[in-house]
Amino acid sequence: MRAILLCAGKGTRLRPLTNYTPKCLMPIKGKPLLEIWFQKLSAAGVNKFLINTHHLSEKVYDFVNTSKYKKSIDVVYEKKLLGTAGTL
Repeated sequence: MRAILLCAGKGTRLRPLTNYTPKCLMPIKGKPLLEIWFQKLSAAGVNKFLINTHHLSEKVYDFVNTSKYKKSIDVVYEKKLLGTAGTL
């Protein structure tokens, strides 16, 4: 099974926290949200992930490159934000 994780948004409602950290990397109890998603989805049988990025994409790429799930992840940069429906 595969999952698409929408990580391109600017996270404007979480500003100023998202000025320097993308929303998907915001820590929850010390763990980035993206890591929590990987763990929960893997436990549910998801074995491939597609992540779209835009805002602070380099930080998402850096995180993915150090993730134990990195061989199961494809990252796509969205040049222009298309919104949820546009991305899908």
